[in-house]
Amino acid sequence: MKTLQLNNGVGMPQEGFGVFQVSDLEVCERAVSEAIETGYRLIDTASVYNNETTVGAAIRKSGLHREEFFITSKAFINEMGYEKTKEAFARTLGNLGIDYLDLYLIHQPFGDYFGSWRAMEELYKEGKIRAIGVSNFMSDRLIDLCYCVEICPMVNQIELHPFYQREDELDVMRGYNIIPQAWAPFAEGMNGMFTNPVLKAVADRHGKSTAQVILRWNVQRGVSVIPKSVHRNRMEENFSIWDFELSAEDMVQINALDLGYPQMLDTRKPNEVHRLYDYVNNPVLNSLQ
Repeated sequence: MKTLQLNNGVGMPQEGFGVFQVSDLEVCERAVSEAIETGYRLIDTASVYNNETTVGAAIRKSGLHREEFFITSKAFINEMGYEKTKEAFARTLGNLGIDYLDLYLIHQPFGDYFGSWRAMEELYKEGKIRAIGVSNFMSDRLIDLCYCVEICPMVNQIELHPFYQREDELDVMRGYNIIPQAWAPFAEGMNGMFTNPVLKAVADRHGKSTAQVILRWNVQRGVSVIPKSVHRNRMEENFSIWDFELSAEDMVQINALDLGYPQMLDTRKPNEVHRLYDYVNNPVLNSLQ
């Protein structure tokens, strides 16, 4: 497993395990436990996933020392603003049952995220967070944030896969020494990703699965990946990407698959923004805070 060095010197595993949409808490705890047994140490959750408590339980039951893990969580739109983020962070620590986070992210580029960033900078300086970053920030908002804050983000977690490669945005992140991290790196199989003939041909040449090729392609671009699965065999498959390397020709062929637009989330579309705020205003979500 390769470790990426963040712009503050903290090391982060390049591959981790995500728990987005794993809402069944029993399934979530089992999945995280099996991921840890497989070898994953970066575990990515978020307040809005409503499974932080279960993730924390699985981590404790592993019997491993806290320092062996790299734990990420995120503050959602309804937790934006200086005071709200301070409260959200304390709630997240309580849910996880830990006394610090390795990485804390602003989940969406909406609401008073500048106030949230001030709170996160303070928590970082206090040693309660080892690294801070953002999620779903496109280049314009990311650059604006970097110009206006004391501490630039260390990570930007975004949609990144062969059908949405975002090379220009990766160049911007490289300029600010911000690590890109791919959520849903398989785009949930949209557009026939797992049966794509180009990806399948590359996989066959290496004796690997299409999923392994997709992950390997991203890590060779310097991207961190956090695939999700509730099936142990797939967790093991996703984790076994460190014993082969794609050739320059492989990379060029995969690069040609770029469609140039999001498959899962477009934060610049009005209907997507409405959808996110409708979710924030859901009384069930609010009752969980």
